[in-house]
Order: sequence, then structure tokens, then C-alpha cells
Amino acid sequence: MEVSAEGLNAQDHPPNACSCSSFHKQDEPFEALRVIPNRRSRPAAFRIYMELLKRHAFTLKCHTNQPNYQMIMNSIDSVLNLSQIFGLQATEPGILVVEYILSIVWQLLDASLDDEGLLEIIPDKKSVWASEPQDMEIDGQDCCCEKNQERLQSMNTTMAIELIGQFLQNKVTSRIFYLACRNMPTHWKSFVQRIELLVVESSALRNSKVTTPEALLQLISDPQKWISQKCTSYLQEFHAGMPAGSLASFAGMCHGASRSALWLPLDLMLEDAMDGTQVTATSAIETITGLVKALQALNSSTWHDSFLGLWMSALRLIQRERDPIEGPVPRLDTRLCMLLSVTTLVVANLVEENESARTEETECISGNQFKEHVPGNRRRDLVSSLQSLGDYQSLLPPPQSVISAANQAAAKAMMFTSGMNIGSAYFECISMKDMPINCSGNLHHLIVEACIARNLLDTSAYFWPGYVNGHLNKLHHNIAAQVPGWSSFVKGAPLTPLMLNSLVSAPASSLAELEKIFEIAMEGSDDERIAAATILCGASLTRGWNIQEHTVYFITRLLSPPAPADCSKSDSHLIRHAPMLNVLLVGIASVDCVQIFSLHGAVPELASSLMPICEVFGSCVPNVSWTVTTGEEISAYAVFSNAFALLLKLWRFNHPPLEHGVGDVPPVGSRLTPEYLLLVRNSHLLSSSKVHKGHRLAAVLSSSSLSPIFLESFPKLKVWYRQHLACIVSTLSGLVHGTPVHQIVNDLLNMMFRKINRGSQPLTSVASGSSTFSGAGSEDTSLRPKLPAWDILEAVPFVVDAALTACAHGRLSPRELCTGLKDLVDFLPASLATIISYFSAEVTRGVWKPVFMNGTDWPSPATNLPNVEEQIKKILAATGVDVPSLISGGSSPATLPLPLAAFVSLTITYKLDKASQRFLNLAGPALESLAAGCPWPCMPIVASLWTQKAKRWSDFLVFSASRTVFLHNNDTVVQLLKSCYTATLGLNTTAISSNGGVGALLGHGFKSHFDGEISPVAPGILYLRVYRSIRDIMFMREESVSLLMQSVKDIACSGLSREKLDRLKKAKNGPRYGQLSLATAMTRVKLAASLGASLAWLSGGLGLVQSLIKETLPSWFISLHRSEQEEASAGSVAMLGGYALAYFAVLCGAFAWGVDSCSSASKWRPKILGYHMEFLASALDGKISLGCDPATWRAYVSGVVSLMVGCTPTWVMEVDVDVLKRLSKGLRQWNEEELALALLSGGGVNTMGAAAELIIESDM
Repeated sequence: MEVSAEGLNAQDHPPNACSCSSFHKQDEPFEALRVIPNRRSRPAAFRIYMELLKRHAFTLKCHTNQPNYQMIMNSIDSVLNLSQIFGLQATEPGILVVEYILSIVWQLLDASLDDEGLLEIIPDKKSVWASEPQDMEIDGQDCCCEKNQERLQSMNTTMAIELIGQFLQNKVTSRIFYLACRNMPTHWKSFVQRIELLVVESSALRNSKVTTPEALLQLISDPQKWISQKCTSYLQEFHAGMPAGSLASFAGMCHGASRSALWLPLDLMLEDAMDGTQVTATSAIETITGLVKALQALNSSTWHDSFLGLWMSALRLIQRERDPIEGPVPRLDTRLCMLLSVTTLVVANLVEENESARTEETECISGNQFKEHVPGNRRRDLVSSLQSLGDYQSLLPPPQSVISAANQAAAKAMMFTSGMNIGSAYFECISMKDMPINCSGNLHHLIVEACIARNLLDTSAYFWPGYVNGHLNKLHHNIAAQVPGWSSFVKGAPLTPLMLNSLVSAPASSLAELEKIFEIAMEGSDDERIAAATILCGASLTRGWNIQEHTVYFITRLLSPPAPADCSKSDSHLIRHAPMLNVLLVGIASVDCVQIFSLHGAVPELASSLMPICEVFGSCVPNVSWTVTTGEEISAYAVFSNAFALLLKLWRFNHPPLEHGVGDVPPVGSRLTPEYLLLVRNSHLLSSSKVHKGHRLAAVLSSSSLSPIFLESFPKLKVWYRQHLACIVSTLSGLVHGTPVHQIVNDLLNMMFRKINRGSQPLTSVASGSSTFSGAGSEDTSLRPKLPAWDILEAVPFVVDAALTACAHGRLSPRELCTGLKDLVDFLPASLATIISYFSAEVTRGVWKPVFMNGTDWPSPATNLPNVEEQIKKILAATGVDVPSLISGGSSPATLPLPLAAFVSLTITYKLDKASQRFLNLAGPALESLAAGCPWPCMPIVASLWTQKAKRWSDFLVFSASRTVFLHNNDTVVQLLKSCYTATLGLNTTAISSNGGVGALLGHGFKSHFDGEISPVAPGILYLRVYRSIRDIMFMREESVSLLMQSVKDIACSGLSREKLDRLKKAKNGPRYGQLSLATAMTRVKLAASLGASLAWLSGGLGLVQSLIKETLPSWFISLHRSEQEEASAGSVAMLGGYALAYFAVLCGAFAWGVDSCSSASKWRPKILGYHMEFLASALDGKISLGCDPATWRAYVSGVVSLMVGCTPTWVMEVDVDVLKRLSKGLRQWNEEELALALLSGGGVNTMGAAAELIIESDM
């Protein structure tokens, strides 16, 4: 065959490429096998092969429509061994098309590299394709002279490279390459490496007049741009009106629906974590990390903005409660822990996750895998976000308690930039007042120091513009040679009382200092152990933000000291550690300390440490006691009571039986039980990597007990717990005359009422009919039973029942009842827990008559009640909820159920000192819960009584009373939720802030006094403090959807005229008319959906979200919504509603499951998501009739698919292949081919064939 150069350069193509025979296409793979290896000896044949490729490879549609298409592809596979080379099972011919197109270009690429001597440079040093010359059946021989042949070979190399560029640039084949990129990552990586080598080294590419190295490199730099832009356009609609410019509006406490509103879920979650009524078994670090990743993905935000949004939310948390109200609630220490410890650890996790991707492929892939192809960019964005943080001065003023620490951080930076690199010892020796220059610091300095301490920043941060204001020329040298402090202690100074006080009041600055204290606590003398325990529970726990998680776990370790080798089996080794254990138990008993343990995810481990202490010391006889160096005597009862009270704070043991499930209502929020805490603790042992990631303390935890712990390991605790549950679900029974328990009951009654002389009239328990006492009392302490605490606790319910019954029948006065109960609690403080358990159960049964709080028999609230009512009305003024009158007509005094009256009278007897505080922290939430479960106005009456005793708690008590307005009627909760939407969206000019946003939703916390006067509390704060007490929280499913859709209509009516809405509907290619107004509406719609999703997730957790997605949303779409159809203006409001529901649904799922597979809850996602996607597919198939507006349905489906494809690609991979194909078919029926393609492209290998065929069929 003679081929001229002119013929080879001919570019004539047939008029219709599809009219050609499929012969050429079928023969191309066979030609490639023979032509490419012989391209040097047969350059003309190679040129003809490439010309055939140019004619036919870009007209795939005519070939895939051939009746023998599948047979042809199977033949190609058998010849080229594509399935074997690429390792994919060719279940569909479309998969072979992808492999075949990639193989064609790869062969051309390897041939070009080989021609230029570059193939030896690649790691494999050879091609995966046939490279040795093969015999060719060809007519004649190439008759070109050697010079022309070399010229032709050079031209062929250039043409092959240009042809590669055409494949990468062509609309159809480039998208097929995208499929290869997603589903064959290993092969694609090798392919890209070859392209990059060609770009750098190829002289033929540099000499090409058709393409350039830069152009070829650009083609492979971002494979995602090859695929559909449709989902991107939908996402742009979601994010309309949010320019990626200034974030100045971030700083305001009260601001509108601006970019800062993107992070509203973070503000809600952080504020919700401040509720001291319940701890969590999951680390706040883990929860917030997942939340930040979800918001970053769904908002399509940069990591700079995401980090800045997180810091801003945490700073607003501080500024919201700079001067917290007094009461048994978390105060500033918990909020500072969230900002300076937890948030810093969240950032560290996110940076570490990103940087670990350099060396290993992780199971958790978040967001868009193609956007973050540069490792380590999160650290860069963190640095830039912290630099920007200094511009928001309104959020940076430090609270009074940390001004000194902030000033010290600023002074440290100033000294460093002045060339004075000093250690922490210098600041231990001088006062900040002695500094030669004013070093005024703020929270920005503390944040930067926290990041430097965790190696997220280096000291170059000190040189940021504006970070340091001033320069030091000299230091203050008139300082003491050695001052008690951490530096001198580490150098060997003895642990004197002066040193002890210094170490307790100042936090450790490094882990090394903390480890030395921990070593002393483990191996020192008894006195040294007590001192070390005292130090650990001091400032290092509450303000040692840089090492706080280590302090938490060292304390947990000390609560479970290892048993010595010589310890006998009969006596527990814990007995000898009683003084140290008691110091730890008292030291961490405050509300703030418990919340700090909770935020760091240490509650399960803490519970497992407390249970053995309770078991051992609760089994000791009371004559066992210990005397410490201060002369204080510690009894077994004291150690047990302190441990038991702390243990009970770790789950909501006191809540009434309705919360444990009534009818078909799931017991949402009540899963925190001893069994559950141990289950979580045991699960932490399964994976050391999981422990490291969640707690960052693998070394500490690995040295503790690695054995699973179960409730059966603590038989005494288990007996009490079973009795507690039985008391909740049924009336008291089971006391048998003559049994040891019966005798203990009589002994306790004699002890409690020894001063009462009733003659022959006995005190009888109605419940058992057998508990009596003689009545003749004595002051002799010998009346106190000498029994283990567990035995006494078993008898306490029968004792309280007998006393309460006697009071109800007039045989015991209210004062005598309260005095006797107080004597019982003084004798065994832990008995307060069982009293709470009994009263909480009895008050819900409704069998006790109310008693008159008349000031004679029972204390009277009359003095304070009118004032409390007025304050409640002012606090709730922003919600629109009517407050029922507290004072009934006539002169009748207030009434309370007898159990509640007894309990409140008992708590009033406590002193507000440090010793009583531990038990008031247990009794306070129980009293509020008990009163909230009683008819109105029981809680305001309780608040009135308590404010007479503790005036400094009046704000807290009145606020607690105001919350109970919402607990007796779900309609008031709905009204509160409406207020949340109205305030957030800025639709109510009478709200706290007419601008809307986070400031209007959360305001200034829940202090009732602002600027010297009582002011309304923001609706968001009220809801966050109310929802945990709502027994049927599942009603939020329907209400969330209803309120969201109502908000959409309110937004549309307030922001867009009907004329504009009509014209928006008529625009074919999107909102061309009135685009600014639509952008504003979309911003508010997204904000409303974000608020709804946040409240739904916080209120009901995983269970509510899954029920909402699986059941509520499908039911809503099926139901007929006539009013919406009548009010919708040409479908535009309906369209906005569809987008709102889509964003709401995906956000709910992202909050509950996460956007990746890191969360333990993500294991539920495939099942629940599968149900929902099956519903969508069935409706698109026409199998389900819908009652909603078609525009709403179309916007919802398109929105959900766009968000999943663009923001949560992991979710798409988990959906059934058949469902994805059906969804894709339905989208094509709406002419949404590109969105259909994007969906199939994200489905993995199983949908790759269908995606390829759609690309070819649609000629995309």
C-alpha cells in the first residue's frame, strides 16, 4: 500500500460520521494491537490508524446504537483484555466503553513517551500494552525513503500527542475520562503521571502548533470540570446572594441573615452544650468536628471561612454570658473550655485529618475529593482565619476572670518580638502590673496561644500585623530568685503547703508538668497523693485549656488506681486510697467540672471509675473512717455519698416515668443509663485508633484497664438500680414483715423521728402496712444503724413512703416530716438520691392530695409570687406566649402536691455552702423536673419559695419557672418555635433584634436583667433550655416541616412582590428578573431550613431525624396541600418551598449521620437514606401519587440530588444502583440530563456503564 504525505495530511471527513460502517470501529482494537507496536517500521499505517480514530472515536453514538453493540464490546474486551487489565467486572457494555476509550489514549500516550525515550523514566519502565512489533497483514511496504520515514515518525508523535489533547478536550470523551478518574483511581493516577511526564519532558509537545504543555496540563488538573455543571448551578441557587467577600457582619452579636448565618447551627450546638441538666456520652470534639465538616460541605465554604465561622461562634458563646447568672448551672469555666480547649481540639482534628491524607488513604472522605488535592491546605487556611480573627474586636474582650491570662499571653508575644525569649517562670515571679509597658491582651491572644501549644501554629504568629502593640527594651529585674510555682516544682522544689496553694491556683503550662503531678499521685506517700489530687482538681482542670483533656483523663485514672500485687481478694485496694479518692470526688463535683468531663467525652470512663468506688464503699460498715492531715475525719458514708451523687449526675435518673416511653412514642433523649455508659466505654476499647482520634489520649487510655465492664460486675449497684426502675414504673411494694429490710426501715424511722412522742400511736407505712416505730425518742446516736450504705438505700423508699403517708394522715406535722428527712440525709447524704427517685415517681401518680402553702404548716410563697409572675411575663415577652395567672381568685393560698411540698421544704433546709452545693447540684435539677411535671403554677411557687432563701439565685429560679410555661401544652412550644423562626429571619420588628440572625435568636443568653432592667429572653435560648423536658418531642417532626413551609411563604411575601414571583416562574433559564430579590429570598429560605434542621437534630437526635426522613417527609409530599396551591403565586413560592425542604432534609441527615463515614451514626445512613431515595424513585416512576405542588416536588428532587452529588458524594455511593438509575431516568424526563449524569457519575463502578451510555446517548 502506497501512502503519500499529502494523503496522510488530508482532513476530509465523511459528511455524516454516523453513516459509516461499524467495520472500522470494530477493527480499531485489532489495528491498535498491530499498528502501534509497529509504528516505527510502518509509520504510514500508524498515521492511517490515527486518522481513523479522529473520524470515528468522537462519534460514539452511532456505534452504541448498533444492534450488535454489546457483542462488539465483548469482542474488544476479549482481544484487549480490558477487564483483566483494569480489574473491573464488565457487567455492562458501558463499562467496557470507558475502559476502551482510556486504553486508546493510554496506548497513544505510551507510544509517544516511548518515541521520545521517556518511557524508561516512569516507575514501571514499560507499557501495560503490547510494545513488541507484530506481523501485520498489509498490502505492500512503506516505500518512503529513510529521511521521509523519520520525518513521518516525528509528525506521528506530534499528532498522537495532539490527538490525546483532543480526547481530553472533547465534550463526550472528556466526561468518560471523568468516570475513569472517579472509579479507577489507581489506573488514573498512573495515567496522569504519564501525562505530567509528557508535559515536562516532551519536545514534540513543545513544538506542537495545536496544543501546549500548559493547555494539556490544565485539561487534567481538575477532572470535575468535565462533568455536569447542572448540580453546580443548583448549588449556586442555594447559595444565592452570599458573595464570597467581606465577613464583617460575622462579628455582630445582632446581625441580619448574612454569611454569619451560615454557621447558625454551630451557635445553637455550642449553646446547647452549656445546658447543665444533662451530660453526653459523646465527646463534643467529635460532634463539633462532624458538624463543621457538614456545614463546610453543604455551604460550599472555603476552610478559611469554616475555621473563621467556628471561632466566631465560640467567641459569641463567651460574649453571650460574660457575667453568668448564679445557680446550679454551668458558668464561665465551661464556656472557656469550649472556646480554648474543645474548639482548638476540633481544629486540630480537622488539620490532622487533612494532612494524614498525604501518606495514607483514609476511610473517611469528606466533601469534594477533587477540590482538596493539595495536602495540608487546611493548616494554611487556619492561619489565615486566625489572622482575620483579630479584626473583630467586638468579640475579643476577655471576661474579668481571664484578663490576667490574656494580658500574660500578649506580654509573652511582645517579649518574643522584642528579642526576649523567656520561659513561663518569669511570669510566676512578677505581676503584670510590674511590666514596663501596658500589655493589654484579649481572647485572640489566648486562642493563638492555645493553637501554638497544640502545634497548629508557630511563634511566627507573634509577628502578625497588629498582634503586638508595643516594644520592650528591658525587663523588670527586681524579682525573687525563686517563687513557688510550676517551674520551681519541676526543678525539684518540695511540695510544701505554699507550693500546693500555688499549683492549685495556677494551671500547668505543659503536659510534662502535669505528668509529674500524676506520677506523685500514683507513687507518692498518702499525704503527697492527697496533695497531687488537690492540684489536679484545681486550676489545671478548669483553666488549663492547653492540657485540659489530659487533666480529665489523669483524674479518671486516679479514680481507678491499680491493685497492688499483695492485695487480698477479701479487701478492696480502693479502701486504702479513700482520702485521695474523696479529694477527687469533691474536687470534680461542681457543675462546671462535670460539664468539662462531658465536653471531653470522658463521661463513660468517669462512670466506669465511679461504679467500683460506689460498690466498695457502699458495702463498708460505717465504723471505717480515715483522718487526713488537716484533722478532718472521712467516713465510708462520705466517700460513698460523694461518689454516688457524682455518678447519678451522669444520667437523668430523676425524670418521671413518662419519659421512659408511653404508647408508641420512642423514649427520645433518655438513653443515658448506666448500661449505656458502660457500653460506650467498652466500645472505646475496641479500636485504639478510634480512641486516639476521639480523645487524643491513646497513651493514657491504653495504660488503664482494657477489660470490658458490665453492670453485673457491681451487684449492689445493680440491685439499687433495679429498685429505682421499679419505683418509677409502679407503686412501692415488696416489704415483708420480719425481713432485714423491714428491720432497717423501723430503725431509720426511729432515728428520724426520735424527738416525737406519739404515745401508742405508731407511724405506719400504708404501702407495706408493717413499718412502725415506738415513738419514744432519744438523742442517743446509738439509734443510728451501723449498716452498709447499700442496705440503708434499699430501705429508704419504704421509709419515705411511711413518713409521707403519716404526714398525709395528720400523724406527722410537715415540720416534723422535713426535719426527719433532713436527719436521714445528714446521716447518709446518698439517701437524697433515693428520696428524689421516690418523690419523682409519686408526684406523677396523682394519688397525693395537694397541701396549702399557707405559711403555717408549709412555707408560703405569697411574698414573692406576684413579683415572680411579673418577671416571667417580661422574660417571655418576645415569644408571644400568654402566661397563665399564678394567683387564683379569692384568698386561697397556693397549693403543691404533698411529695413536691415535702421535697421543696427539704431542699430549703440546705445551706448554700460548698459542702451542700454538691448535693444541691443533684437536687436542683430534680426539683425543677419534679415541679415542671406538676400542674401550673407549681414551678413558679417553688421559685418563689427558693428566692426567699437564695436571693442571688433569683434570676436562675425565675428563668426556670418561665420555662415550665411550655411544658404543659405543645401549642406553646409551637408558638415558641414560631418565635425562633420570626426572630432569626428578621420578620418581626418587635423582637429583640429586628435584623434577625444569630443575635436575634440567642440574644444575650438567659440572664433576665440587662442594662439594669428585666428584659425578654431570646426565643432560641428559651427553646434550648426547654426541649429536654418535653416528653413527646417527636411532635417536632411534623411541626418542623409545617413551620418551615410557613416561613417560606412569609419570606416570599415579605421580600418579593407577586408580579416578580410571576415573572420568575416564566423565566426559562433561571431567575433573570429581579435576581437580587430572589437571591435575598433564597438566603432567607436557606437560613430557615438551617434553623429547622438544627432544632430538629438537637431536639430528637438521630431517632427523630431518621423518622422525619423515612416517614414524615414522604407523608407530607403525598398529602394534599390545598391552601398552598391556592396561595402560591404561579408556583414560585412552591419552588422556594421545594428548595427549602431539600436543604432541610440533607442538613438533617448531615447533622445526624455526617457527610462522610467517620461517625458511628453513619452506619444507619444507607438504610434510612435508601428508604427515602426509593420513595423519590417510585414517585418519579409514577407508582406513587403526590399531593404537593409539582413545582415543590421538582425543586425538592432536583435540590436533594444536587446537594448529594455536589456536597455529600459518599451518600450517593451508598444508594442502591437500581434506585440511582430510576432517579436518573426520572430526571431525564424533566430534561435534566446533566443532573441525571452527575447522579450516575457519583454512583461508583456499578453505575459507570449507565453514566457512560448516557453521555454518549445525549452527546453531552
